[in-house]
Amino acid sequence: MTDIAAPHPIDRMLALPGLDNLARLALASPFLISGLVKLTDFGGAMNEVAGLGLQPAMPIAAAIILTQLGGSAFFLSRRTCWLGAGILAVFTVLATLLAHPFWMFEGPERGHQTATFFEHVAIVGGLAMAALLVKGRKGRP
Repeated sequence: MTDIAAPHPIDRMLALPGLDNLARLALASPFLISGLVKLTDFGGAMNEVAGLGLQPAMPIAAAIILTQLGGSAFFLSRRTCWLGAGILAVFTVLATLLAHPFWMFEGPERGHQTATFFEHVAIVGGLAMAALLVKGRKGRP
């Protein structure tokens, strides 16, 4: 099967300098914002961790902040994008399993938790795609 060529305006847009950096920044933004909010409200971060039943809350909250901000920094660098993508993907999988166990809910809340769970699965896929594209792999034909 042959590839379908993108229209010329789309090709031009995709070739814009810095678009890859902007796309990675967009993908990293939930982690950056969450990490900064937790850093500026460490008490709230500890309460969030404790609310998930995780103890001791202080070192776990600190590790989460470090993971979100450090993983984002690695992800935003072309040289270490693969490492940041891996850190953020593992974090997202673990956090999603802990915070959005849709199978434990009933009624409308189950639908909400299911949607959120799979939105996080999509983020993991986006992280993987970004790492692949930075490495120059575009997939198999």
